[in-house]
Amino acid sequence: MKIAALQLPTLPLSNKKLRDYLQKASSNGAKVVVLGEYVLNNFFKELVTMQKNMIDIQSKHKIEALESFAKEFDLHIVAPIVIVNNNKIYKAVAHFSPTETTYKNQEFLINYNHWDEESFFDNEPSSEISVLNFSLNGLNFAVINGFEIHFDPVWIEILKKDTDIVLIPSASTFGSNQRWNEILKTRAFINSLYVLRVNRIGSYQDEGSFWNFYGETYLINPDGFIEETLDSNEDMLIAEIDIRELRESHSSWKFKEYLKKRNLI
Repeated sequence: MKIAALQLPTLPLSNKKLRDYLQKASSNGAKVVVLGEYVLNNFFKELVTMQKNMIDIQSKHKIEALESFAKEFDLHIVAPIVIVNNNKIYKAVAHFSPTETTYKNQEFLINYNHWDEESFFDNEPSSEISVLNFSLNGLNFAVINGFEIHFDPVWIEILKKDTDIVLIPSASTFGSNQRWNEILKTRAFINSLYVLRVNRIGSYQDEGSFWNFYGETYLINPDGFIEETLDSNEDMLIAEIDIRELRESHSSWKFKEYLKKRNLI
């Protein structure tokens, strides 16, 4: 099964580029397409200076387009999106299928001084963790936002859903390449699943510091090896998910089998 990752900066208001990429992904046989964080919306530091009604207009414009494109090209499209509802702003991820659209608010938000999503967004924390899931062509997908990779309860929920591939839209910067690589290679291996990490590109100038979103979108196989990767330029990655490779990993390492025997997942 083929999946596509679109490595992009924030998209313009016009949907021509988005449509062109989705049409290309579909013509290359992809059934699932994933976009990075802050691609449908402006980057967070820009978002906090925008009026709520402008954020709402931007998001609704992209949602309408993606719902239409999912039907037109028979695609499952996964993308982070900012939702404005009852004068509150939520950071979510959406799954646009040919028949319906599903949203899931992000569980963990960055709360650092230089990047404080937790104070800006109105996502409500809960002691019960959940993830966005869907199944397609015999494969179980889970979707989490980039910051959520750091939290074990998220991965426990992923395991409970017997996930085959985790889709991770991200907006990573400040030379975090190697740390992300090691975390996700380890997560893929010990959980016996594929990981598709989709990073945005572009830059932001903030009070003398330069934020560079470096791309390097890639697929990691269940043995913990990076199979395919992009560089730092705008591009599309088409990756192949091999069910046989998944089953061989399960059979060889038996990590999931041990957990299931003890009723831990």
